[in-house]
Amino acid sequence: MDVIQPDLKDLVLQNARRSKSLFADSSGESARKRLKLTTDATELQREKDALSIRLHAEYQHVRELPPALAQKQASAMSARKKGKKPATNDPPAAPQDQKAQKLIEGIPSTSLNTNTGAPQPGSNALVQIRKPPAASQPNIPTSQALSTARAGATHQVKPDWHPPWKLMRVISGHLGWVRSLAVEPHNQWFASGAGDRTIKIWDLATGNLRLTLTGHISTVRGLAVSPRHPYLFSCGEDKMVKCWDLETNKVIRHYHGHLSGVYTLSLHPTLDVLVTGGRDGVARVWDMRTRSNIHVLSGHKGTIADVKCQEADPQVISASLDSTVRLWDLAAGKTMGVLTHHKKGVRALALHPTEFTFATGSTGSIKQWKCPEGAFMGNFEGHNAIINSLAANEDVLFSGGDNGSMSFWDWKSGHRFQALDSIAQPGSLDAEAGIMSSTFDRTGMRLIVGEADKTIKIWKQDDKATPETHPLEWKPTLGRRKF
Repeated sequence: MDVIQPDLKDLVLQNARRSKSLFADSSGESARKRLKLTTDATELQREKDALSIRLHAEYQHVRELPPALAQKQASAMSARKKGKKPATNDPPAAPQDQKAQKLIEGIPSTSLNTNTGAPQPGSNALVQIRKPPAASQPNIPTSQALSTARAGATHQVKPDWHPPWKLMRVISGHLGWVRSLAVEPHNQWFASGAGDRTIKIWDLATGNLRLTLTGHISTVRGLAVSPRHPYLFSCGEDKMVKCWDLETNKVIRHYHGHLSGVYTLSLHPTLDVLVTGGRDGVARVWDMRTRSNIHVLSGHKGTIADVKCQEADPQVISASLDSTVRLWDLAAGKTMGVLTHHKKGVRALALHPTEFTFATGSTGSIKQWKCPEGAFMGNFEGHNAIINSLAANEDVLFSGGDNGSMSFWDWKSGHRFQALDSIAQPGSLDAEAGIMSSTFDRTGMRLIVGEADKTIKIWKQDDKATPETHPLEWKPTLGRRKF
């Protein structure tokens, strides 16, 4: 059997390749590698130089803190060091952070001289904060620093001066507690609803009775006059919600759906929508013209005592005896937020006429809120009674208590500048001195109050009062902000 010998030429080529791989000079290849490494180092150095120049160009004007901030930062750091030991087992920095730190530290010395603005040789810092000399740092006592911090934490707004309010007129005519009031948009007359099941229309200028509307078979608890239609809306403990045509003085629509007494109603300022609430714990949204129930706003676990509408979200705000206030999304018919700060049932709501704020009142507690999220703003402290009614004009908040106590507050600061007790009319029991409802007229210069002694009282500001005759009695306190 013949053995096939490999070709001599192939053997020679194979041997040459092996010899070259073992003994060939690789100086040319290593030179190329060294050249590549040198080029990479030059590029990296160039990038670092560009970064340094860019950082100094952008942050040169903020390399020093203002003296006030530097002093505050120094005091905060010293307080932190006194109160907390430095941690020794800090976790190691992430590899990416280490890389960035090394990149910045490796930048050649291009930092600025803190005194002359010229670059400092031999420094790798990008931004240097100049420490003020020891003589310029005052040695602030600890007690003074604490009092300064406390004053900043409890900063109080000085209230404006307001003339005191005095009784202008007492209107009699109802045979039951006056539970609801509403002023007509043109400020010519106002309506009142009472426990005698009637609605009476009164002339605002003279206090004379113009008209009596009958139709409810129980106490009238809510009234509203439409600013865009000749309609008056009323609701009562008879589960009825009625729409009165003021041109014919007759009921033209009924809104059926509530399962129990209806305690409050409110008209939307721009939409043809009516919102009612009552003992069944839901607020119902009605189409004014078709009488259809658009939404049933459920979520409260107790009687809804007051409801208000406004143009912007939250378009509906409701207060309940379950001690919560709910902000509603009118389009979706769902709750936007729940305010749970009150400890007792919330009986009264008041929207500010110009600001995007409102106030809520419960037993011994009146709170101020900011829309749209319902952020807590502050307390109106001092009225220790069951708050049945709130009313607000541009400067003043009025709160009326179940025991006849009345308080007038500066809206901006929450300072109570006047407190007095209502006097029941002759022939009534002292226990009947209770504030059941209240509202300001359209100008905000007259306050109309419905009381348990069956009267309506109109209050006005004292025209003869001056800051000299009735000085502002206010002192800032160190009271902590309470929720």
